[in-house]
Order: sequence, then structure tokens, then C-alpha cells
Amino acid sequence: MTAPVFVVDTLDGTAHGSVLTLDGPEGRHAVSVKRLRAGEDVVLTDGRGRGAAGRVLRTEGKDVLVVETVDCPEEPEPSPRITVVQALPKGDRGELAVETMTETGVDAIVPWSAARCVTQWRGDRGAKSLAKWRATAREAGKQSRRLRFPEVAEAATTRQVAELLAAADFAAVLHEEGSVPLATAALPAHGSVVVVVGPEGGVSPEEIAAFEAAGAHPYRLGNTVLRTSTAGTAATALLLTRTGRWS
Repeated sequence: MTAPVFVVDTLDGTAHGSVLTLDGPEGRHAVSVKRLRAGEDVVLTDGRGRGAAGRVLRTEGKDVLVVETVDCPEEPEPSPRITVVQALPKGDRGELAVETMTETGVDAIVPWSAARCVTQWRGDRGAKSLAKWRATAREAGKQSRRLRFPEVAEAATTRQVAELLAAADFAAVLHEEGSVPLATAALPAHGSVVVVVGPEGGVSPEEIAAFEAAGAHPYRLGNTVLRTSTAGTAATALLLTRTGRWS
């Protein structure tokens, strides 16, 4: 069993032998929920690629964990970097998509307000939904023992998605009518890969046209049609395998 992961604001200046204090909500979770005790292994991370692997020295009260650093692992910037543009699903299926893509290994997630999305993020509701997606990515990053959590961007318009696709080294739109399988696409060894996952109602012809004009092409995942909340995870797993990042 690998050591549990907890998040700290910064690990600047941390080295072998450094003594770190985990407090606040993360400290409470470690002490009162996980019930960690002296001598147990733990990993602290800033979520941006830096970690501090160590052993618990002691606990203080119900929400303070004192850790001695044994090692300082780092998770390098991924290459190629995989971004999924995720159309907004209904209900809590958005958080499901973020959770499973994070556990799988996606590097960035861009919420997309597609024309056929039933759900639209506006005002306070949009801010709360984005906060939920970011909290989900953080918790899933901890659960999957990542040191570098995926970035969850602000919700993007179709024009902004097109700009993102135009800047990518490989750009794809998942589409059931795509003539080329994503499994056979020529992928870059480095740079950025951006994949668009449409809503349950599909990507509109106007959106397809805008994305093709930006350099993206339609690809299919397989012979079945996946829901919007699972297609991004399947695509991420496929791309991680084909680019050698899962090797």
C-alpha cells in the first residue's frame, strides 16, 4: 500500500530532514479520519509536481501532523501534455468525468459550454460548479497519489476552444462519425495534445466547422458510443498508452 497523499500550500526550502507541519482541514483529515500515527509513512505535495515523502513524528490534538522529510520526489512536466475539453454534462456527471480523468492521468481539463449542453454555467452557479470541478480534481489527485494535479480552466466558449485547438500540436474532436480511429492517429512525441469531448446531444455542425478550421479533425474512439462523462477518460487512457507515458 502506497503512502497517503496530503496537500500543502508550498514546499519551498524543503530538503531531506526537514520537519513539516500539516494542519487545517488536511491535518484534521490525516489525524482524525485517516488516524495516522508516529512512524507511519506519508507524502505531502503542493499539487504542482513537488513532493515530500516522510514519516510521522507525532500528532498534536485533532488536526496537526508533524512529519520528518525522508525524500523529495518530483513529478516532471508531462510530455506530450494531454488536455481534454469537456462539454458540460448534466447533474453530477461533470464531477465524475473530472474524477476519472484525473485518476487516469489527464494534465488539463477545460470546461466547454457547447451549444447543445443542457447545463450552462452562469453567474454564481457557474462559479460554484467550477469550484466543485477543481475540488474534485484535487481530491482525485490525492487519491491517485499524484504530485502534479490537473489544471481545471475557466469555462471556455467555442471560439476559445478553437483557439486552443489551433495552438495544439495535435487536435482532435471525438465524433461517432469520424472516419479515422483515434487509436491510429499520428501523435507527436512532445508538445500538446488537445481532445474535444462533446455533450450528450453531440457537437453541432457549426462547432465541427469551427474546430476543423482551427486544424482539428474528427476521430472515433471505437465501435460503441460513450457518454460524455466517460469518453474523456477512455481517450486519455488511449493517448497515455500510445504516447508511451503508460510504459
